[in-house]
Amino acid sequence: VQLQASGGGSVQVGGSLRLSCEASGFSLYNYPIGWFRQAPGKEREGVSYISSRGINTYYADSVKGRFTISRDLAKRTVYLQMNNLKPEDTAIYYCATDFEGRGQLHNVYEWDYWGQGTQVTVSS
Repeated sequence: VQLQASGGGSVQVGGSLRLSCEASGFSLYNYPIGWFRQAPGKEREGVSYISSRGINTYYADSVKGRFTISRDLAKRTVYLQMNNLKPEDTAIYYCATDFEGRGQLHNVYEWDYWGQGTQVTVSS
């Protein structure tokens, strides 16, 4: 199982970025993919996730209306489109998957496999 996160960068307030999480070694259709972030000195927190089979999507209150999660099964990739970025969105962003069916946005450590992280910096 491997997850490769990419797409981070530096943008100004109000800008946009699209993060990608490329999956290999398992069926993207059958397992959820979540996006999480960790800012310096803070706990890792859930941002968004898409459920197995892509039936449902979930967002943290702080990103609702600004971020959109989607996936392309043919490319084995899950995306996080981030619009209207704010300085508080600055963090390392990670993608993860959960094989045990326990993963939710609030229980970060129930997610089983993690990508390496991609840095997002939003400056004013």
